[in-house]
Amino acid sequence: MKAAIGLSGGVDSAVAAYLLSEQGYDVTGIILRLKPESAADSDIADAKRIADKLGIELKILDRREVFAQKVISPFISEYCSGRTPNPCIECNKEIKFGVMLDYALEIGCDCIATGHYARIENCGGRYLLKRSQSSKDQSYFLFRLTQEQLSKTVFPLEGLTKDEIREIARKAELPVAEKGDSQEICFVPNDDYIAFLASKNISSPEGNFIDKSGNVLGTHNGIINYTVGQRKGLGAFGKPMFVNRINAADNTVIIGENGTQYCKGLIADRLNFIAFDCLTEPMRAEVKIRFRAKEQPALITPLDGGKIQIIFDEPQRSITPGQSAVIYDGNTVIGGGRIIEQID
Repeated sequence: MKAAIGLSGGVDSAVAAYLLSEQGYDVTGIILRLKPESAADSDIADAKRIADKLGIELKILDRREVFAQKVISPFISEYCSGRTPNPCIECNKEIKFGVMLDYALEIGCDCIATGHYARIENCGGRYLLKRSQSSKDQSYFLFRLTQEQLSKTVFPLEGLTKDEIREIARKAELPVAEKGDSQEICFVPNDDYIAFLASKNISSPEGNFIDKSGNVLGTHNGIINYTVGQRKGLGAFGKPMFVNRINAADNTVIIGENGTQYCKGLIADRLNFIAFDCLTEPMRAEVKIRFRAKEQPALITPLDGGKIQIIFDEPQRSITPGQSAVIYDGNTVIGGGRIIEQID
């Protein structure tokens, strides 16, 4: 079977490529050139070294234009709308398992593989996305994948820890065995999204800090500078204050004392379900409101207009519009959507 492996230049994808080869796959490496600046060159050089070591072909796929359109532009738009986006989720859906998968199929590959920590099960013809056994589980970032995408995807790292992966890389003498992990958004240098937005000539006007009753408490520096839950950088109010909401329509940032950040639920749109086609009646499950949050029990109810309402058993802290609410049933990803509204 022919498999295309998405090589990033890092150790995870390098080991994934090695394992595929060891399992008898006919492997072709693909590295995506997505960033307009030369920062991608070192990763491409590392990917070439990996491919040479493994004796596989490497194809460089330049998709900077579609990446700017499908990932960067929505990222900017979300911030300007007072939301805090998660571009990795969009990139997985549109780029890694979108245009890269399409290209892999065009060149005769049967499937695509990546270094993600997750697993896929075929259950009676339906492909289910499962949480990885690894502490680095990344299933949260993959909830928007379709049945077609999942049916042609392999995750070779399933069940392995990071230490085990590095040990495999050392034994296989892969040239990136000791390369550090990237923790940043790939197109935002130094993880400084404010500087990135400024580089795109994006700014927002000053406006009012207000409390939940509408009382003006001070002046903010522009809504793009804030995210729900933020404490630092708000100014002096004589006591710690936190961002509760951002309202782009009237250019206000609602802040409050500790404890005011909690909400009982949320509304989400841009839904994708994996375990079934659509939600037709209320269900109980667990919901994760950000990558590093622990999933919490909740009642999920379908709404008109392609939305869902999620009401938690216990109020949750800093529910953030723009982030994703991902629904789990045990280790199975049911689906999820983009948070667009808090419910007090």
